[in-house]
Amino acid sequence: MSESRSLFDHYLSISRLLAGQLDFHSVIRSVADEISHVIPYDHFDVCIIMVDEKYHIAYESGLETDWGKRHPAPVSDSPIRTLLWGEVDHLLTDDACSDPRFHFEGAFSHPIIREQLRSRLHVPLKVQGNVIGALSCSSHRAGLYGMQDVENARAIADLLAPHFFAIRAAEQAKRSAIVEAEARAREEGLRLGALKLTEALEAERQRIGMDLHDQILADLTRLSRRLERLARMPDVTGEALEPLFRGLQQCMHDLRQIIEEAKPSVLQLFGFAQAIENHLERSIQESGAIMRWKLTDETNGAIDCLEQPVSIALFRIAQEAINNAIRHAQASCVLVRLEAAAGALIIEVSDDGIGLNTARKTSGGGIENMKTRARLISARFAVKPSSPAGGTSVTVTLAGRALAAFGGAA
Repeated sequence: MSESRSLFDHYLSISRLLAGQLDFHSVIRSVADEISHVIPYDHFDVCIIMVDEKYHIAYESGLETDWGKRHPAPVSDSPIRTLLWGEVDHLLTDDACSDPRFHFEGAFSHPIIREQLRSRLHVPLKVQGNVIGALSCSSHRAGLYGMQDVENARAIADLLAPHFFAIRAAEQAKRSAIVEAEARAREEGLRLGALKLTEALEAERQRIGMDLHDQILADLTRLSRRLERLARMPDVTGEALEPLFRGLQQCMHDLRQIIEEAKPSVLQLFGFAQAIENHLERSIQESGAIMRWKLTDETNGAIDCLEQPVSIALFRIAQEAINNAIRHAQASCVLVRLEAAAGALIIEVSDDGIGLNTARKTSGGGIENMKTRARLISARFAVKPSSPAGGTSVTVTLAGRALAAFGGAA
């Protein structure tokens, strides 16, 4: 009777200690000492099956093993998977180091051998007849536990299971809320990004329209008037046609320039690095500035394996960064680096110009457009000084899932 009263006191104490504990670790820490008075152990742990029922997480007391560091772990790899799957109602062994039930192909059981956890008992944590985890006690001593210890462990498990079930539900709800919030943030980010990109494309369309109207149409109108005057002349000399010929050549050059800026045809024909090199060289020549430049391609062709919309987006970002460096930064050197490393594609455009703050004021919405394009392909975008002395470095990184989704292989 006194022994029964003593066990009851420990059970009551465990129930009291559960009050106010809101996570698995705090529950284990609060009740571990009381449980040791009922079932002596060198290692005590509770594993909780996640809601998907494919993975579980272990929370330990006493010895710290790799079980507690492996988050989350497949239930199929657990040495006590038969218990977690509900195939047995308890597991009891005198020496788990040699018991074949704990050692099978793929079993994550090396802590048993490493820590010499010989005597082991395991009982399920059940709520409404469903197994949500297991309570486990282990000792270095062989043959320590018997069926009475199993019954005591079941009583403790009955006290802990509803509390663990509530904590698991709360954590799942928290994770679901976080996932939903992140999804909404991504959706809102994409919506705003698409809106900004639409605005940028509309501005680009208007720019092309103005270029065609103010430049090409004006030149063609002037040439048309010259042709009209020449048509009235009885004799037209080659000398009279020469200015007309030069004007038509200039119109074709200007029109070709507008088309090339609207569609990166070199990108499709010759690849990313060649397109960037072509844009760099042409932009510097047209600026009339004396400027050094260098392009380094360390992608081994990976950048040309991307889907065309992604490749074009990256090209536009690099193009805008180069234009800013040449037109606004007053730089003497522009460096472009293309790199494939550690599962990521990296494009970096850096210059030695007047720096971020001053150049940004004159670059209009270029930086925002680059950010938007990067966001829409799930790439990271960063602008920072290229050195302590100044300059600007623009970096766009396509990594991980985004890279895999768009067909890249770094």
